[in-house]
Amino acid sequence: MVTVREMLNKLKWSLGLGGYQVVIVHRGAPGDVKVIAGSSIKEVGRYFFVYEENGVEVQIPYHRVLEVRSVEGEVLFRRR
Repeated sequence: MVTVREMLNKLKWSLGLGGYQVVIVHRGAPGDVKVIAGSSIKEVGRYFFVYEENGVEVQIPYHRVLEVRSVEGEVLFRRR
């Protein structure tokens, strides 16, 4: 089984994150879900990834990631 971190690192170093999206749990958002563009991801860390939103860097722990998918909708990772 591939972890979220492994999937993001693979995309970052081979294909680039620009054509991908990360779906996370985000309380307060419609349906408690938020979609993050891969192009906004700045760092893939050990316990979280960092993305930039409105000039602010935000850390998202991997346990909040529900899905990693291409912009065309192909799911590469889905949490059970």
